[in-house]
Amino acid sequence: MPDLLQPEGVICGVDEAGRGPLAGPVVAAAVILDPARPIAGLDDSKKLSPGRRLTLAATIRHQALAWAVAEASVEEIDRLNILQATLLAMQRAVNELASGRHGLRPTQVLVDGNRCPRLAWPVAAIVGGDGRIAAIAAASILAKTVRDAGMCELHVAYPQYGFDRHMGYPTALHLHALAEHGASPQHRRSFAPVARLVNR
Repeated sequence: MPDLLQPEGVICGVDEAGRGPLAGPVVAAAVILDPARPIAGLDDSKKLSPGRRLTLAATIRHQALAWAVAEASVEEIDRLNILQATLLAMQRAVNELASGRHGLRPTQVLVDGNRCPRLAWPVAAIVGGDGRIAAIAAASILAKTVRDAGMCELHVAYPQYGFDRHMGYPTALHLHALAEHGASPQHRRSFAPVARLVNR
């Protein structure tokens, strides 16, 4: 595992999960880690096994100084576009973290990627931040585990799509199910593979 950076100050790391899927919300997490209680094994969530992600997510919730998870809905994704919906989810997560039970306000917010949400605190975007900054890696893990759990819940309601296997991503299995069953209410109609089905 890499040794991730833990910058000075009250640093809030932010990341999202679910920009690419054809279904379900986009989920963002915000995390302020405790410098006195470093968490071993943090990394970009995509590089971790599902079991490892779940273990680390539990540790993050227990040991972080503050954390919050928020989302933007399928309706918001279709209305705003996926980028703006992602930034909205990030904004909601940071605002919830700062106003929540911890009441911990960051000195700086570091966001994975190249675009920043509008916030009341200094904010910077870091490309590849989920593999470089510990707090962003922690946020990526929380966002991914929460979104995956939500997609497994959607699988119960819509088992014909296999959401528990592909988490809404456009795999061959998912595209075949879309062609066979049409779009569910949880599919993003602004995304081309779904739009083609709905509008044909």
